[in-house]
Amino acid sequence: MAVSIVRDAAFRLHLPGPRHPESPGRLGAIDEALATSSLELIEVPARPALSEELLRAHEASHLSALAETRGRSVVLDPDTRTSPGSYDAALLAAGGAIDLALGVAKGQVPPGIALVRPPGHHATADRAMGFCLINNVAVAARALIAAGLAERVAIVDFDVHHGNGTEAIFYADPAVLFLSTHQWPLYPGTGEAHRTGIGAGLGFTVNVPLPAGAGDAEILAAMEDRFAPKLRAFRPDFILMSAGFDAFVDDPLGGLVVTVEGFREIAKRHAALADELCGGRIAATLEGGYDLPGLGRSVTAFLEAWDR
Repeated sequence: MAVSIVRDAAFRLHLPGPRHPESPGRLGAIDEALATSSLELIEVPARPALSEELLRAHEASHLSALAETRGRSVVLDPDTRTSPGSYDAALLAAGGAIDLALGVAKGQVPPGIALVRPPGHHATADRAMGFCLINNVAVAARALIAAGLAERVAIVDFDVHHGNGTEAIFYADPAVLFLSTHQWPLYPGTGEAHRTGIGAGLGFTVNVPLPAGAGDAEILAAMEDRFAPKLRAFRPDFILMSAGFDAFVDDPLGGLVVTVEGFREIAKRHAALADELCGGRIAATLEGGYDLPGLGRSVTAFLEAWDR
């Protein structure tokens, strides 16, 4: 079998700064690792997300402000900057995440990962932050629902940083189950265990904060004990994964110690849950991961677990 990937040279034109950890070199490291693997890769082309697709997850004021950065270098916050190619890269990242999810849902392509930049899970409905401009996984989830391909979507986020933007977008939405493991305390300071949703969305957010030093055993236990029962009760029509590899043992921005084999097991377990619950319909979108050799090896191992 094979796995799907989304990649595009334009993702490397997002240049937030010469010493910024979210660099084009991340994608180069992944490409180098994939080139030495035995994986059969099905390329899903990226295309710019449409305004109507982005408006399902973002406010018009935010999208207008982002559009004003096109062709410009703008400091949006201390961590988040644009370069002349960033806005177009962000549109392609969102569109690529959408089309991968739709293609998997329709049975046109196998499960896989959108290898996109900039990442997305910190972007809220009205704000870019934490290296993120558009919330790629959120617009993909809403696209699946809008297309009638899913009534219920689960998002599993295993980035070392809490996906505050994704949580906020779906905090009152019972159609989307948001599940997150993350180091705490750590940027952005959200993701406490007591935060479980509000209104109709109460109970559809699950946060499992982990202390620095937690690794494979702890993250896999959280997924087995907390995530798997919730997923089985929710019975999603599709599982999306915010695939952040900065929980890696050598990552410079986090303090978790997940190994390459830990990421392989995360992928394996969620693919099995997708087989059990939603006909194998699962896809991932790249978030963090800043130790370049570890990132390449971890993404490759993750995809090897899906190459069935």
